[in-house]
Amino acid sequence: MAQLIAREHWATLLDGATGTGDIITRLLAHKPVLGRTVVAYDVSAEMLAIAQRKLAPLGDVVQLRQLDAQSMPTVADSSVDAYSMSFALKICNRDSALKEAYRVIRPGGRLIILEASNIPWLPLQWAYLAYTSVCMPVFCWLVTRGDSSAYKYLLRGIREFPSAEALAAEIGDHGFREVTFKRLSLGIVAIHTAIKPESNAVPNNALIGQVHPRRSARVDRDIGKCEAVDRIAR
Repeated sequence: MAQLIAREHWATLLDGATGTGDIITRLLAHKPVLGRTVVAYDVSAEMLAIAQRKLAPLGDVVQLRQLDAQSMPTVADSSVDAYSMSFALKICNRDSALKEAYRVIRPGGRLIILEASNIPWLPLQWAYLAYTSVCMPVFCWLVTRGDSSAYKYLLRGIREFPSAEALAAEIGDHGFREVTFKRLSLGIVAIHTAIKPESNAVPNNALIGQVHPRRSARVDRDIGKCEAVDRIAR
């Protein structure tokens, strides 16, 4: 994921659901960011605090923000060249998140998503789901000292998540073009990429930090549960 982002041409990158900053840390090892803007956000303040400590030795090269992928009113329209997101769509409203992604990416900009997927060979997919349904909850119960609710919430997201083909279709339905995907780890995860089409009217003065005047309705979320899910997912 980090290598793919590094290969893209961008001046402003928005990294969503950055968690503890693993993707950004790897990105900085591949691509110098001098003269570029990197903004990483997460809904969890706890995750961002860990990311801040992890990124501290690298200096002030990344702006960390507490934002929700479903509604980012402080990110202006058409303000980022590339928008990456890792393991967020399965625990949020995909429609809202993809609409926001389309809004904030500049025409011609790139969307890069790392997300759960399906193993094409059904017997192996069933075996994988059985493993995640039986073995992993027990492990999570031991790690959390008796509380596996967050993992069960995450597991529902995996089971109900669309296939790589279906997610590609959803991304296209939100206006993106040149949608492609590549399965990794036999298909347990996949990386989707897409481009926001060029437009005749391209804002050239929109910057991250400007307040977007239309605040979309925020979906009620249990922040504590999302923080626990984020820790397990990473």
